[in-house]
Amino acid sequence: MKKALISFAISVVLGFGLGYLVFDVIMGNSSDSGKVPETAQAVSKEKAADDSSKPKETAATSSANDDNILNKKGCLGCHSVEAINLKGGAVGPDLSQAFVNVEGKHGKPIEEFLKAPTSAVMLGVIGKNPLTDEEEKQVLDLLKQASEK
Repeated sequence: MKKALISFAISVVLGFGLGYLVFDVIMGNSSDSGKVPETAQAVSKEKAADDSSKPKETAATSSANDDNILNKKGCLGCHSVEAINLKGGAVGPDLSQAFVNVEGKHGKPIEEFLKAPTSAVMLGVIGKNPLTDEEEKQVLDLLKQASEK
């Protein structure tokens, strides 16, 4: 009985230690999820400074800062949108062509997918944090802009 208790205690300590190592150290701190990494912000600011002589598009300007809908809703914690220079997580796929590819991959138009995803992961994410009609419109506008680049 004493050996079993000691083995259990050692297993618990090892389990928690490995869990901490994998989920906090290797995968990064979860409190940073949903935020654009500082390096992406710096790149976006440098690009904006370089393009100051060119006319600016409203959507492009809003996608390069912290106020874009993908950052606010935490999408950039897992996804990037390289076409509009939004750096984010690498866990989910790049969303640059999601506006045109979602229907082929998931069997429904992107507007419907954002309301009721067919992917188990996205169903869990959107189910816990649904988009309002205005947020959905903003997401669609950004993804459409990305697909056109």
